[in-house]
Amino acid sequence: MYQLLKNALFILFLSLSAVSFSQSTDATFVEVANALLQEKPKEYGVLDIKLKRYKRDSLQLQQLIGLYKEKKYLEGESYALNAMGEYCRNTSQYAKAISFHESALAVAERANNKQLHVRSLNMLGVVYRRLEDIRKALDYHQEALVLAESIEDQTDVVKKSIAVSLNSMGNIYLVLEQYDLAVQRFKKSMKIEESVGNKLGLAINYHNIGYAKEATGDLEGALVDYKESLHYNNEIDSDLGRLICKSTIGRIYIQQKEYQKAVKMITSALEIGKGLRDNFHLSGVYLNLGWVHIELENYKLAQTYLNESLTLSKEFNLKSAVAETYMHLSTLSKRQGKFEEALSFREQSYELSEKIRNDQNFRYVNDLIVKNDQERYSQKIENLEKENATVKQTLKRNKSIWITSSVVFAFLAIMIYILYRQRLLNNEKEILTLEQDMLRSQMNPHFVFNSLNSIKQYIISNEQKNAVHYLNKFAKLIRKILDASRVKVVSLSDELETMDLYMSIENIRFSNEINFEVLVDEDIDLDQIKIPSLVLQPFLENALWHGLSSKKGEKNIKLSVKKTQDDFVTIAIEDNGIGREAAQKIAANKIVKRKSIGITLTKNRLSNFVKDFKNSFTVHFMDLKDQYENPRGTEVVLNIPLR
Repeated sequence: MYQLLKNALFILFLSLSAVSFSQSTDATFVEVANALLQEKPKEYGVLDIKLKRYKRDSLQLQQLIGLYKEKKYLEGESYALNAMGEYCRNTSQYAKAISFHESALAVAERANNKQLHVRSLNMLGVVYRRLEDIRKALDYHQEALVLAESIEDQTDVVKKSIAVSLNSMGNIYLVLEQYDLAVQRFKKSMKIEESVGNKLGLAINYHNIGYAKEATGDLEGALVDYKESLHYNNEIDSDLGRLICKSTIGRIYIQQKEYQKAVKMITSALEIGKGLRDNFHLSGVYLNLGWVHIELENYKLAQTYLNESLTLSKEFNLKSAVAETYMHLSTLSKRQGKFEEALSFREQSYELSEKIRNDQNFRYVNDLIVKNDQERYSQKIENLEKENATVKQTLKRNKSIWITSSVVFAFLAIMIYILYRQRLLNNEKEILTLEQDMLRSQMNPHFVFNSLNSIKQYIISNEQKNAVHYLNKFAKLIRKILDASRVKVVSLSDELETMDLYMSIENIRFSNEINFEVLVDEDIDLDQIKIPSLVLQPFLENALWHGLSSKKGEKNIKLSVKKTQDDFVTIAIEDNGIGREAAQKIAANKIVKRKSIGITLTKNRLSNFVKDFKNSFTVHFMDLKDQYENPRGTEVVLNIPLR
């Protein structure tokens, strides 16, 4: 039976050309990881070629970290720690990213591997630049640049590291409005990237030069560079690159008053951004959408997008983005005749911008004094071994009590770090387990087999139109379930569409007797409300198989979406079935007992979803009765917080 089901699914998937993805099998991953343990290469480039495909899988990266740490393969451990830091940075988990990169730096230093040392310094600089901590970012990139230039064997990997340092320093000068210095760094970086054939580096540098041109008023020149960057990002198939380029191209169109082109371009960027977790760039997309809708006088939409931008910017401490959002909110309030509110937003924008500018200028002056002294840093690098020897001699002369105290302190620090890392690992494992259980729940063999069997009956009965109709719906449902397994949350609009497909398939087995109705309040924007994927399916399944399967006559299920409180959305699922008490009696009399875990799993997933929210969710089951106290169905009311 299992083999038959497997073959049927294989044939079905071949017919779904829209659904195609590839990933490495666990066996391949284990083989690659173990092969590297045998070879133990020290070069970053070799490690990257072998392990690059796993950099988007946090679980596999955690496994690599643990494996290489256990086997004392320092280069592999440092690479995996940096990759995990990049994953956290690209998902806006900046504190975690810093922790992983600092650990990678420490391991690279122990391994005395300059390539990995430079990589760790550059990655720390990028994170601090995202956090607008200019001084630390410049410190790390400057140190990485000096160390990379000191390496005698200037391989392509070393050259790329130098290019990254130059590019990142150029970005810092952009923030400081030192555009000439920034462009100098970008052009030096671009020359190196061209020599090693790195299209990603070229895409980044073209975009940054475009930003400098935009800031100095050369909009046409900026547009040319942004489009060139988009061209390279399309060649390397980078969703993040496309998101950034389309958002900034849309921003140029706004300034050129080509608003419809701007809306189309930035909306395309938003669709890409919804599939990523990079809130740093997503906040800018919302900001630009708010701006263009102000110009189009779509004030309600503009308010929605600007509020979304402000929420993300504040949550991740993106000060410049907050200041810019305040400025656009001021413009919006002024257009609406809310002059006091407009003045308040403008004052907040100026105050924050001035603070950022003052802080950055102070840091900039200090960094020019301290960091541009290349000879001093080169001398410092050359004398590292002598300094290490001096430190060792000094430590030997210290008193034994100081040594003991240091050892105890280091042991405690390591223990605290291990406990902290263990907690992170357990949390990641719990989330993964919930998602896997969820997918198994939706894709259980009984549902798939019964659905295919129902469609087969149409084929046998020569009802070709019905067979094709429901086969298409079943294929789309499977695709939706697979897509949902890759993301943490979906919009309520997507969830309702998936549930409609699910009900259509299940209704075949009820001879299409189920009347399924969805009611949504007019003031609710389904695309803006996020919930865990496939969270409503277990409740609908309960209504079908416990409430309506044993009922005679008319069978109805009504799903309604309301906003009964400001910070909550209320989803109610009502059926006119036999009621919970009668359903429990029927279940108790069955010979084969089936343990249902759907509702429990759903509650666990909702608990994980709202753990960082201000409010928690609630689920209420209500037995509906008529005027004579006879059961007339069941209603499930689910309250999900919005913030």
